[in-house]
Amino acid sequence: MSGDVPIPVTALTRGTIPQRVFQRDPANAPTEDIREKLFELEAQGEWIVQRVPEDNIEVMTKYGRTKHIPRQFTWHHKSCGQCGHIPGYSTAIFWLHRQLGMDYNDPRDQTSCTAWNYYASATSNAAAQAAVAVRNFAAAYETGYFPMIHCGTSYGHYKETREQLVHHPELRKQVRDIMAKLGKPLVIPEEIVHYSEWVHAMRFEIAKRRVFDVSNITVTVHPACHYYKLVAEDAIYDPDLYGGQRTAVITAVVETLGAKVADYSTWFDCCGFGFRHILVQRDFTRSFATLRKIERMKEEANPDVTLTHDTGCVTTLDKSQFAARAHGRNVGIPVLSEAQFAALAMGAHPYRVCQLHWHSVDYRPLLEKMGIDWQARWAEFQEDLERLRRGEKQFLSWEDADAR
Repeated sequence: MSGDVPIPVTALTRGTIPQRVFQRDPANAPTEDIREKLFELEAQGEWIVQRVPEDNIEVMTKYGRTKHIPRQFTWHHKSCGQCGHIPGYSTAIFWLHRQLGMDYNDPRDQTSCTAWNYYASATSNAAAQAAVAVRNFAAAYETGYFPMIHCGTSYGHYKETREQLVHHPELRKQVRDIMAKLGKPLVIPEEIVHYSEWVHAMRFEIAKRRVFDVSNITVTVHPACHYYKLVAEDAIYDPDLYGGQRTAVITAVVETLGAKVADYSTWFDCCGFGFRHILVQRDFTRSFATLRKIERMKEEANPDVTLTHDTGCVTTLDKSQFAARAHGRNVGIPVLSEAQFAALAMGAHPYRVCQLHWHSVDYRPLLEKMGIDWQARWAEFQEDLERLRRGEKQFLSWEDADAR
């Protein structure tokens, strides 16, 4: 959609977009249901399919296929970018699991995915890419917990890798040989599950535990390209949200929590991260993020916060704004993941849990509007740091994070 002629900014979250209705029909999906092939290959002895735990929630994908999202017994494939740049993102996801009483595994036997190599430089090869993915799947399988992917890019990359393994027997053989050298089985999960799908599926239970009124908060949503544009038929859609024409994750969570979702004309645009040009044309990334996304949101919706669900998106939309601000541009929207926003609404500590001090844009007006006393919470966090400096504690524990 051209950014030169903005679409009318209306409340499009409920009901159909005028004159367009998306018909859900699994027969119209661009690819066959890959899960059928998974089980056929398992029956032929090609690999092991790890089933989704019985405690799961059914959701509907873009073309009407049913996808199963495990409520618990999940093995968390963490994001290198979250852990390195936005640690409160991962912590918020774990905090939500703990607050809802869900059994999960925070593994130490995990590597990062190879998506940086795959999308940014293309210097590796298919067997190496697939072997890294399968090694992580095998590590999850060995624990008995089902893999849940924190990073949207890892999620998209693993979906593409799974399809390659289904369709190329020579690739399966190469990966099987690599796994044999590692002493691990060749395992493929029944579903590739992103954490935001779990938040979406659990949104009603999250809303029951909301302690702050967010009905006066206006939110703009940025959907991650690597979530819904890669293997698009596997993303969650809802005919009651955007007429079924946009992915429902994030938006459904925001509405269920009681906040307002505002539309804007460049909803479908990338955040600007784009992988290769974040490395070689960073000024382009910053310009795109601020001019095509943040400024459009500011001018058309003036939100209190922008929510997204991927490492690169939060990083790019948050940390690019300093450049535009230096030139007096119309920016200044705090950017969080929907997991952090949901955790804050449930009473999570903004610093011990959500670690908002790692974010660049001023988030304090948002906290004040939510009714969160950030000054008191900051004082508590500063005392935490003093205890660490005095050697009274080696690290903050979950008990510290949960303290009220």
